[in-house]
Amino acid sequence: MSAVTDGQIWLWEIIGTAVLILLGAGVVAGNNLVKSGFHNSGGLFINFGWGLAVFAGASIAWQSGAHLNPAVTLGLAIADKTPWSQVPIYICAQMIGAFIGAMLCYAAYKKNFDADPHPEDTRGIFCTGPQVKSYFWNTVTEVIGTFVLVFWILRSPAISQNGGTLDLGNSGLGYAGVAFVVLVIGNSLGGPTGYAINPARDLAPRIAYALMPIKGKGSLEWNYAWVPVVGPIIGGALAGGLFLLTQNV
Repeated sequence: MSAVTDGQIWLWEIIGTAVLILLGAGVVAGNNLVKSGFHNSGGLFINFGWGLAVFAGASIAWQSGAHLNPAVTLGLAIADKTPWSQVPIYICAQMIGAFIGAMLCYAAYKKNFDADPHPEDTRGIFCTGPQVKSYFWNTVTEVIGTFVLVFWILRSPAISQNGGTLDLGNSGLGYAGVAFVVLVIGNSLGGPTGYAINPARDLAPRIAYALMPIKGKGSLEWNYAWVPVVGPIIGGALAGGLFLLTQNV
């Protein structure tokens, strides 16, 4: 595939990330909102939904390389598979897309939000939080989960051979493979923190939630908001570093 242009990054990272968040937050809304039709479907329902949301968003954004995640972008840049000059463009586009996706999710469930008897519990639809708050160990959890995701992406033959672009014609599972990895991370490591594993996935929807006119909504938990940003960034950087150390082994 030819080099990705800045225009392709802006367009497809915004759209792809918006679809990722729309569908990912949407499945949590379906589980959490009392009159959604899927209330209390359970954690496995949510994890499958997020995995398939990744598949949908990434499949749409293939022309930009479908990063959809600043931690992925950073890992690819460290591994010399994405130009450093394009890293800020990727991250800005991902943040914009994630904000749009969160707002679209709110619009889709507007009347359900209005009718929900527990609006104070709606923050978790859009951003993550720990079951047991411990900033250090919550960060460790996010580092580990993100490392697994980014290192898998870097070790995928399609990524390694095509300069950071997942070529569906050269990969048996294509973007479905990423979805499976997200699913297993959610089932295996997602419980302690809600597995953000993506700074844009957590921070931009948290900002969007602050602007949503949901009466009685809960705390934004800004004191925790740095964890799902810093943890994934460290995890992505470690994955990129290990890839460089082992790529010729």
